[in-house]
Amino acid sequence: MPPSHACAALLLKGDHRYIGRAGRYNLRVRQLTLRLRSILPVGVLLLAMASVQSGASIAKTLFPIAGPAGIVTVRIGFGTLILCLALRPWRARIRREAWPPLVVYGLSLGTMNFLYYQALDRLPVGIAVAVEFIGPLTVAVLSSRRSIDFLWIVIAAAGFVLLLPVLPQVRQSSLTGILFALGAGACWGLYIVFGQKAGNHLGTQTVALGSLISAALVVPIGLLHARSILFSREVLLPGLAVAVLSTALPYTLEMIALTRLPTRTFGVLMSLEPAVGTLAGWLFLDERLTVSQCSAIVLVMSASIGATATARQNMPAPVPD
Repeated sequence: MPPSHACAALLLKGDHRYIGRAGRYNLRVRQLTLRLRSILPVGVLLLAMASVQSGASIAKTLFPIAGPAGIVTVRIGFGTLILCLALRPWRARIRREAWPPLVVYGLSLGTMNFLYYQALDRLPVGIAVAVEFIGPLTVAVLSSRRSIDFLWIVIAAAGFVLLLPVLPQVRQSSLTGILFALGAGACWGLYIVFGQKAGNHLGTQTVALGSLISAALVVPIGLLHARSILFSREVLLPGLAVAVLSTALPYTLEMIALTRLPTRTFGVLMSLEPAVGTLAGWLFLDERLTVSQCSAIVLVMSASIGATATARQNMPAPVPD
């Protein structure tokens, strides 16, 4: 038996007197190391969420220059380039049966980002994320179909009602923003379902191939909308930062966390995304939400956490691009 294991065995037996000072020190170091290993993936995932929402907040500051369509084009263009350089998708062998889920995955990825940026242009970051989260929440509920899932539906519905701009003085753009966010959430649900199917065929190459398809969909729209302004220094340099913060960095961090956390734990932690978005919107954009809006976000998060915690073990975790 190794010395450290012998020390641990003696401690479990209560024979502290047989362990020297060096043995106790080694045991404490070992325990601290194990504790840090368990905490580190959580911190990595929180950092990934902070990166995504910081990127979204920075992107929103660029909307007056190139519009949401132009900025999402820069983000997807740079993000796709980074992913292709890292993953080299041209080496992938795509079989015929892999094409349908891959195409749907890529189209839903591009449409999700396009609609989400349209929602960001009309809503605070935290509210846009909360409404969009209804998409993966629906996937989680439908994957389980147990009686307790009705509770999560009711909680999410209550939060959604609080977010609806029912008062006459609220701008029409808020309602349009919520519709865009709901569309992005629906695409997020498709992203999860078909991303898992495509991933079964293509593995880690799925995200790069899907990004290429999403770029083919979104980039022409952005070029028609923003034209030459996309190639200006005011857009390209911060656009590259948005791509790194919203795509390259969080993707890497999420993959690290996902390999070290149970899928259910990963999904529960991802449910904190609306809160992180609210915090990012406040820090970067000075977006201050009302008590009712904050309560709605908490309700949507609670429903997402509950649905994820009670879902089937093989349910895919909600990982947006």
